[in-house]
Amino acid sequence: MAFKPANNIQDLQYFGEFGGVNPSISDSSTYTFLSAKTMFDTFEGNADGCYLYSRHSSPSNLYLGEALSAMEGTETANVTASGMGAITPVILQLCGAGDHVVSSRTIYGGTYAFLKNFTPKLQIETTFVDITKLDVVEAAIKPNTKILYCESVSNPLLEVANIKGLSELAKKHGLKLVVDNTFSPLSISPAKLGADIVIHSLTKFINGASDTVGGVVCGTQEFIDNLRNVNDGACMLLGSTMDSLRAASILKNLRTLHIRMQQHSKNAMYLAQKFEVDGLKTVYPGLESHPSHELFKSMMNETYGFGGMMTVDVGSLEKANELMELMQTKNLGYLAVSLGFYKTLFSAPGTSTSSEIPEEEQKDMGLSDGLIRFSIGLDADIERTYTLMKSCMTDLNIL
Repeated sequence: MAFKPANNIQDLQYFGEFGGVNPSISDSSTYTFLSAKTMFDTFEGNADGCYLYSRHSSPSNLYLGEALSAMEGTETANVTASGMGAITPVILQLCGAGDHVVSSRTIYGGTYAFLKNFTPKLQIETTFVDITKLDVVEAAIKPNTKILYCESVSNPLLEVANIKGLSELAKKHGLKLVVDNTFSPLSISPAKLGADIVIHSLTKFINGASDTVGGVVCGTQEFIDNLRNVNDGACMLLGSTMDSLRAASILKNLRTLHIRMQQHSKNAMYLAQKFEVDGLKTVYPGLESHPSHELFKSMMNETYGFGGMMTVDVGSLEKANELMELMQTKNLGYLAVSLGFYKTLFSAPGTSTSSEIPEEEQKDMGLSDGLIRFSIGLDADIERTYTLMKSCMTDLNIL
C-alpha cells in the first residue's frame, strides 16, 4: 500500500480537556506530582504520561511531535525552538571529538556555517561533496565518519538527493543518514526511502504563516529518547525547546499542509514552465530539463507535486535586485528570506541565506550572483501573476 502522509496526520484524533476539537494547551513550565517517587521515576524516564518540566517535554509539544512523526512515518519526533535547534543537536548527539561528517555542499547557509566553522572547535570535521554523485560521496567516507547529511531538495540550488542510494551507502558503512526535508514536506518521505533521521524547519511550509520559528527531529524512539536524556541528551541540555503556545499554533496549521502544498506546487510548475519557454534560466524539479527530474518522480508522493521552490538566474546581482524590488512594488511578493508563506517570497541567496558560504565556494557549487530563489505563494490567479512578473522582467530588459 502506498504511503499517504496526509492521511496519517488526518487520522490522529485529539480532544481538548473540555471536549474541544483542538487539544488543550499546556501553559505550564513545570508539573506537580502526588508522590516524590513518581518525580524520581520521571527524572529517570520511567514514568510514561508524566511531565516534569517543559524543557524536557510538554503535552502540547508531544501532540505536535506525534503528528509530525505520523507525517514522516517514523516512530516518534521531538520538536524544537527552530530549525537550527533541530539540526545542531542531531549532529552533536551522533558525533564527538575525532568524528567526521560527509555533507552535501549545497545546504542551508546556517547548517553549512555550523559544520564548517563551529564543529571544528569540537574536533568534528566535515567533508562537503556533490551529493548527487554517489561515487564521490562514498569516496569521502572515512573510518571515523558517523553521518551522511543532505537535504532532500537542496537550498538554494534545488539539487535532489538520491535518498535510497545514500541510504544503501549509509548502511554499508554503518553510518546514519540525516535528511533535512524542509523544502519538500509531503512530496518526499525520506524515512520511507531509508533515511534514519528526518529534520524540518517548521518555520517554513509546515507552519506556513511566517509568524513563528520551529523545528523537528523525526526518528526512532531510541534516538529521540537519547536526545531528551537528562544526563547527555543534546536537545535536553542545549535547551532548544519549543514554547507550548507555538506548538499548538503549528499543529493547527499542519492540518492544511496537504492543501497548501498542492497549490504551492501547482503555481510553481505553471511559472517554471512559462519562464523556461520565455528563455529564462529556470530550475525547478518538475521541469524535464532538471537533471534529477526522473529521480524526484521516482521518490515523490505524486499528489503533492514537485514543491513550491524554484530559481531563476537573471544574469547579475544588480538585475536580480532591480527585479525583486520592482516585483515587491507591484505587490507580487516580498523581498524576504524564508519560504512557505501564502505570498511569494524572493531573495538572492548568495547575499542572504547562503551568505555564510565563501564566495569562491559559491562559484564552485554553481551559485551565481544573478540567481533569485522563489518560494511561490498560494496565488488564486497564477496566470495574472505570471503576466505581471513577465511585465516586470520586460521593463528591466531581462526578457
